[in-house]
Amino acid sequence: MAAQILDGKSLAANVRAEVRTRVGALARSGVRPGLAVILAGDDPASRVYVRNKVRACEETGVHSVFVELGASVREAELLERIATLNADAGVHGILVQLPLPRHLDAAKILHAVSPAKDVDGFHPANLGALLEGSPGIVPCTPAGVMRLIEHARIGIAGRRAVVLGRSNIVGKPLALLLLQKNATVTVCHSKTAAPEAFTREADILVAAIGRPNFVRADMVKPGACVVDVGINRLPDGTLAGDVDFAAVKELAGWITPVPGGVGPMTIAMLLENCLRAAAAQASA
Repeated sequence: MAAQILDGKSLAANVRAEVRTRVGALARSGVRPGLAVILAGDDPASRVYVRNKVRACEETGVHSVFVELGASVREAELLERIATLNADAGVHGILVQLPLPRHLDAAKILHAVSPAKDVDGFHPANLGALLEGSPGIVPCTPAGVMRLIEHARIGIAGRRAVVLGRSNIVGKPLALLLLQKNATVTVCHSKTAAPEAFTREADILVAAIGRPNFVRADMVKPGACVVDVGINRLPDGTLAGDVDFAAVKELAGWITPVPGGVGPMTIAMLLENCLRAAAAQASA
């Protein structure tokens, strides 16, 4: 029997509708959530992502501020822009679109964003809160993955979970979120010998490595929940995830498509983070 599709597009639409309602309620109390998106450079994919985020703001009533800087922008100028946005009471969330031009220190730039406005959840203060299980802003993609799994009522506690990838953006924070839900978590990475030995035992398998069709059917436990975070453009221009969707869907119990799975949830969680940040700053 083919796997049940975890429809991120549909769930994200529900989340956005809820955000729109809550944004309206907050606006009636005198606070309109505001999100500033900073784009430095001319990466085509980044421009598409930014456009989608700005459009999502418009659809949900979130005020958006788009800061576009050239690829040769000086680090000092970018830091100055962030400092200005940190001090702007009308901006409740700040997002720096990655990747940044190579001459910029990405860590330094991300750390300059106020933790209260760090809607990406990349600041050490928010990552530290996640590590100790304290309230904080959770990175959007891991939060979206968890929402998809929980919405489908897939059991997490006591299950074996394997995360392919150890990035600070997805792999590490997602492993922590699964651990907080009492899964037994293994993180595989580029130095892991024979990752298939681990993936075949996974009740929940998340692929976030940026390698098209890396996860084959023979690497998946029958009935497993398979979440594909990867999005890769192939030479013919088509998109593919990190999972061989056509083959794995015949074996898995649940699977996310690419596109239409995790991607829409990432933007939905960004909007939710911005809303929560606005509410927190209004009550501070």
